[in-house]
Amino acid sequence: MSTLTIFSARSAAETGTGPATTSRPIPAVLGADLEVPVKGGRLVGYANLDYAASAPCLEPVSAAVTAALPAYSSVHRGAGYASQLTTARYEQARHTVRAFAGARPDDAVIFTRNTTDATNLLAGCLPAGTTAVVFDTEHHASLLPWASSVRLAPPAFPGEAVRAADEALAGIEGPKLLVVTAASNVTGELWPVAALAHIAHRHGARILVDAAQLVPHRRINLTALDLDYVAFSGHKLYAPFGAGVLIGRRDWLAEGEPYLKGGGAVRSVGFAGDGTEWHDDPEPRHEAGTPNVLGAIALAAACDALTATGWTELVREEERLISRLRTGLKSIAGVRELSLWGDDHPRVGIVSFTVAGHSAREVAEVLSGEYGIGVRDGKFCAHPFVRHLLGTADGGCEDDTASAVRASIGIGTTQEHVDRLIEAVRDLAAR
Repeated sequence: MSTLTIFSARSAAETGTGPATTSRPIPAVLGADLEVPVKGGRLVGYANLDYAASAPCLEPVSAAVTAALPAYSSVHRGAGYASQLTTARYEQARHTVRAFAGARPDDAVIFTRNTTDATNLLAGCLPAGTTAVVFDTEHHASLLPWASSVRLAPPAFPGEAVRAADEALAGIEGPKLLVVTAASNVTGELWPVAALAHIAHRHGARILVDAAQLVPHRRINLTALDLDYVAFSGHKLYAPFGAGVLIGRRDWLAEGEPYLKGGGAVRSVGFAGDGTEWHDDPEPRHEAGTPNVLGAIALAAACDALTATGWTELVREEERLISRLRTGLKSIAGVRELSLWGDDHPRVGIVSFTVAGHSAREVAEVLSGEYGIGVRDGKFCAHPFVRHLLGTADGGCEDDTASAVRASIGIGTTQEHVDRLIEAVRDLAAR
């Protein structure tokens, strides 16, 4: 059974959606013709294989921002035409992102800087005494913000993740929040978020899903999955303009301390001693000051572009390229791909690996300097998880800490990029 078939069979259960029909061509990305210098002074076409860090800008996103700039103005508090138009565009962006995520009609949609910002916002709104349950496989954005947390060891298989969450939540009194990724930023593996949401609710807990690495690759439906909160970033979603979003239930957000204290978050401010009345609507309550209007417009434009394209062709092309990449790397002696749940588990377009005898930084520098290939090296803001995957290995780093190389693909990745990486790693491994 192919990887694509495996994902398709699981997609309804894991993402709450079925196949989509392509209605438009896959949009182009800016920078597809970028040339970079390599050893010897030559210029070569840049092979960007670092999408998991920040994806390039889609052409429709750039066009939406360019169209908005002539009337760019402040939002919500201006009577002028430009301010009214910009406000309308900003609020329309909120509706677009809500629809893209399959959110409930009454869910709050709060624009933030990125996923980390969104997660920290929610952390500040948790009821007193809330305990977060989080796996050591998570990105630091999910590991670190909580005042009280229970950390779970990396599970050996998806069912063990569900069992471990079940046991941990059963032993906690008071409010509790299960925090989990939808797709790993280290291995790309998809997590059983539907089953985890069911377990959380059975114990009276809520669930926050980090969807930063999922939404550029797969459709998500918050309502169908019965998720309480979802966070993701524009810069992963082909909208690199510094915006992210937290989507979810209003009550905790409406009662939590305002994330930023300032204009827009208040209904009224009295003289000294008279007190301040904060908004009880969580959207203005947590968006004080002038928001990143262009970032919100860009994020919505990316959501529109991916929705209009449809997911079938996007997933098909990604599966073809990631299968070619993984097969090629597997054929090279000394190359080890990192995986939590094995080769056949469904994943998005992310592959992390090590090359025997070479540090991760050396591999990344050679790929860039000699072949014009951009990858990421390090621990990917997931230190406990990378150390777990590498065991006692140190990835060849001189400082004896675990690290790896990560190649990640998306719209704009070509077969030539993939083949160039495979051959470059093959050459390096033979040195």
